[in-house]
Amino acid sequence: MRWGRLLAGALLCTIPFMGYAAAPAIPQATSEPSELGLWLSAGKDGVFSIEHCGNALCGKLVGMDYDGEMPKDVWGRAECHLWILTDFVAAEDQKWRGHILDPRSGRIYQAYIWLSEPNVLKLRGFVLGMPLLGQTETWTRYTGGSFGPQCKMSPQPH
Repeated sequence: MRWGRLLAGALLCTIPFMGYAAAPAIPQATSEPSELGLWLSAGKDGVFSIEHCGNALCGKLVGMDYDGEMPKDVWGRAECHLWILTDFVAAEDQKWRGHILDPRSGRIYQAYIWLSEPNVLKLRGFVLGMPLLGQTETWTRYTGGSFGPQCKMSPQPH
């Protein structure tokens, strides 16, 4: 009888913890990369949408300031919605490393993107795997209006 009371007492003490042990783990909130969103190029003549593409970040041209016909890449494809930034993965020093396409020549360069300030994105394209042999552009977060047909954007002040 005494063992029965001890067992019942032990069981009563463990019941509250059984629910805790069987409860599913709550997933930790993961923060989105600040690089996501719309970015106005250095020349203020293009807007890029940086988005998730699998486990990486990619960027496509969604807005352009142009006259006449839609600009085309070296292969004759419309530049509207063309993926220019591809396969950017987290690298050192809060930078992302990937590739950038020059649509006019068809060449693909290695590149880094990173935020230098909350609404300022730096893009450094380079050759031969050497960032020292490159060029950096400063893009700003796009806060303008929507785009017309074929990615047509209103001219931006220079």
